[in-house]
Amino acid sequence: MTYRKFNSVAVAAAKASISRATAYRIESDPTLPSQSATPRGRRRPDPLAGIFDEEVVPILERSTGIRPVALFDELLRRHPTLSPGIRRTLERRVQAWRLSHGPDKPVIFRQNHEPGRLGMSDFTDMGGAGVTIAGKPFKHLLYHFRLVCSGFESAHVVLGGESFVALATGLQNALWLLGGVPREHRSDSLSAAFKNLDADVKRDLTKRYTALCEDYGMVPTRNNRGVAHENGSIESSHGHLKRAIEDALLLRGHRDFADVAEYRSFIDEITSRHNARRDKQIDSERTALKPLPARRSDDFEEHPVRVTSAGGFTFRKSFYTVPSRLKGHLLRMRLFDDRLELYAGSTLLESLPRGPRHGPRTHVVNYRHVIHSLRVKPMALAALVYRDQLFPREAYRLAFEQLRDASGERVACHVLVELLSMAHERGIEAEIAAALTCHLETRTLPDVGELRARFVHVERTGPDVIVKLPELSVFDVLCSAQVTS
Repeated sequence: MTYRKFNSVAVAAAKASISRATAYRIESDPTLPSQSATPRGRRRPDPLAGIFDEEVVPILERSTGIRPVALFDELLRRHPTLSPGIRRTLERRVQAWRLSHGPDKPVIFRQNHEPGRLGMSDFTDMGGAGVTIAGKPFKHLLYHFRLVCSGFESAHVVLGGESFVALATGLQNALWLLGGVPREHRSDSLSAAFKNLDADVKRDLTKRYTALCEDYGMVPTRNNRGVAHENGSIESSHGHLKRAIEDALLLRGHRDFADVAEYRSFIDEITSRHNARRDKQIDSERTALKPLPARRSDDFEEHPVRVTSAGGFTFRKSFYTVPSRLKGHLLRMRLFDDRLELYAGSTLLESLPRGPRHGPRTHVVNYRHVIHSLRVKPMALAALVYRDQLFPREAYRLAFEQLRDASGERVACHVLVELLSMAHERGIEAEIAAALTCHLETRTLPDVGELRARFVHVERTGPDVIVKLPELSVFDVLCSAQVTS
């Protein structure tokens, strides 16, 4: 049409690269094809006529979340003559109605993240990773911290559920690794940590969390319960971290670790690789962080415990054995995420692994604590409530069952108590376990005398320590430097 202002129809058509016939048609009727075409009418009767507006719309207005397939089943029940082929028609009609009359939906507001302002914490379940510790399934969580602006990440293996102790430990590990403190810290509502607690304990945990943030100069905030996108900057990174862990486990070839410390080192290496890829952004944000306090805050709970005549104490449905010299004493216990520490005054007496948080009553037993008493009463092993937990390795338990079936309960108790005593006194627990494994494989019974003779000359020595002495001339240089100064 622009060319037509200054040229003939034929010339304008040639310049516009259209045919002369099309040019004459446009000349006679400049209406666009999309505007001149009449809408196509319905070619068959509406199968939902008299049904959609009268029956379906009231249901949609009353029950906004109902699925179209449920409406389809309900219409077939009410109108048996309807064809099953109307399902897709109903779905399109419901979608069109909701686009025009549906309820408002929540909107996510994208944020500009200022360096040094916000750090986020959350827990994520690792039950699907299939990790085992010494061959046993390892149920655990990961505490996950992330700086929103630079993407710095830190992860801490949590042996139990969500708790203030786990949060305090993981958060402080992250901040001291980072070397600075953001101005604000956001966590979820910690509903799992507060579950089944009375009002006073909940207030106490809230005060402790607030005090922890005050020690580091952070403003504590929480997202609303059940609104995951408010913590989206870390919720989405959970998936990235889990996929990185899964890939690393596949490259490793197996999912078994010797102990928790080895698994924690494995997780630390994965997060370190992530941080190394973002080192420039992290270093840039470090300049905007606040300095760390002079020391870490407490990341434990304190409880008084009394050692009973059974040689231990019960705490949260778990029985812990301790050295018998502590029997009858009231001790101060510090509860960490992965261990218990017992104090008399300010003196650390014993450190124990922490028992499971959930499930039936359990026993955390160290045979070295009670073996001296078992030697006096070996038959007590037969019906001991924590007998299976007493054996330090699986080979001891299997050897006890083999001896009991072959020679009776009395012989089994005397032999295993003697073997445990040898393992404790000579420090040959692993060697005796290896010997018992050989007996189990050959289906022969272990003999105490033979094992005692085999390991009589075994001496446990410490590691070789090589001390390199400096040349004496170095001291002459130091002395001359002091005289000069």
